[in-house]
Amino acid sequence: MKTPLRFCLVTLATVLGVGITLALGAWQYGRGLTMQAQDAALAQQGRLAPISNTGLLALTAPAQAVHRTVRLRGHWLGPRTVFLDNRPMNGKAGLIVLTPLQLDGAVSVLMVQRGWVARNFLDRSALPQVATPSGLVEIEGRIAPWPSKLYEMGGSGAGPIRQNLDWAQFRAESGLPAMEVTVKQTDSQTDGLVRDWPEAQVTLRKHFGYAIQWWGISALLVFLYVWFQIVRRFSAKRRA
Repeated sequence: MKTPLRFCLVTLATVLGVGITLALGAWQYGRGLTMQAQDAALAQQGRLAPISNTGLLALTAPAQAVHRTVRLRGHWLGPRTVFLDNRPMNGKAGLIVLTPLQLDGAVSVLMVQRGWVARNFLDRSALPQVATPSGLVEIEGRIAPWPSKLYEMGGSGAGPIRQNLDWAQFRAESGLPAMEVTVKQTDSQTDGLVRDWPEAQVTLRKHFGYAIQWWGISALLVFLYVWFQIVRRFSAKRRA
């Protein structure tokens, strides 16, 4: 391959590599800024007084109250509990437990992300033993969207253990008037569930870290190109 052609190909590859890595770094940085704004909103919402049953039912747009703390009273609908599979917590694989809460004095139902429980890997169809109190209960938590969806083959699953569960799906199969938001329970209960919900700051630091890594690769590509294609070539010409 002639030197001018090789030089052009190397230059083109470097330009493409630098452009791609710069774009990926900017994308991760943008995601970090989004998470930063969400974290600021979470902190602001967390400073507000907890919402009660009455306050929650009075919200015209519950989705706008995401991250608000709540203190609610109601009755667990234990038979409608759903276990979301492949949901790690603290680096361990397991299930997120979701149980609908019938709000006291209302027909509305709120799906509560009660916490995490380890899965029986010897018998994957075995349901975890979760203590679900009967009678009137009071819980504390914060308003959250429905759990994010994971990739699954064959469409939406069914049964108590499944990969995903969204609002429309739950309302259709249960017939319950579930609200369009959930609550992540945060109070300490004697039910054996783990509630170490990940903080937004952790994801925020990851995105900014990824951005720095991509930009570092961009800088490395530029340095290698300048060193081998310009400095070395210029030095070789001078020696010749």
